Amino acid sequence: MVTGVTGAGKSTTLNTIFQKEVAKVGRGVDPETMNLNSYRLNDSFRLWDTPGLGDGKQNDKDHCKSLINLLYKEYGEKHGFIDLVLVILDGSNRDMGTTYKLLNEVVVPNFQKDRVLIAINQADIAMKGHHWNHRDNKPDDVLIEFLENKSTSIQGRVFEATGIKIKKPVYYSAEYNYNINELLDLLINNMPKERRKLTI
Repeated sequence: MVTGVTGAGKSTTLNTIFQKEVAKVGRGVDPETMNLNSYRLNDSFRLWDTPGLGDGKQNDKDHCKSLINLLYKEYGEKHGFIDLVLVILDGSNRDMGTTYKLLNEVVVPNFQKDRVLIAINQADIAMKGHHWNHRDNKPDDVLIEFLENKSTSIQGRVFEATGIKIKKPVYYSAEYNYNINELLDLLINNMPKERRKLTI
């Protein structure tokens, strides 16, 4: 399940992974993903695009309910339909409040902590985009240092706020196809060997 706050670039990330437009991308202030949508890479690898939080109280309430239902969806023999959760953060935003709400109220109480990953999108507009090399579509050394520090900081802040010991987040830019292989490696290397068992 791919989740995160509104505007973090979940749909753009999916489009970049698939190398074609599979998910509609919101433009401006209006979010595009308002429903759960799934996309297959192959027979055993499916990614679910989910509505983002931070879209108003009632919408957030509805989205949280949809996400929890998806986390408890059953797939034969009491296996969970979702085996891994990827939370995408906006690399240009320092406010983590909505992300903590998503983790604390939706993910942590309803999912195994060791199956939660975090990645930081929009590396190209971190530091207000000042240190993004547009000619080569990659960050310069100053931005790389900033993103490395941000990744380490988020790892610590998530633990303090939620109690989850996450792997160090990968940073990337879906818009410019930067570090997408590292994002895929994060997913593939942490794909659970066994299906998640539902205890309810």
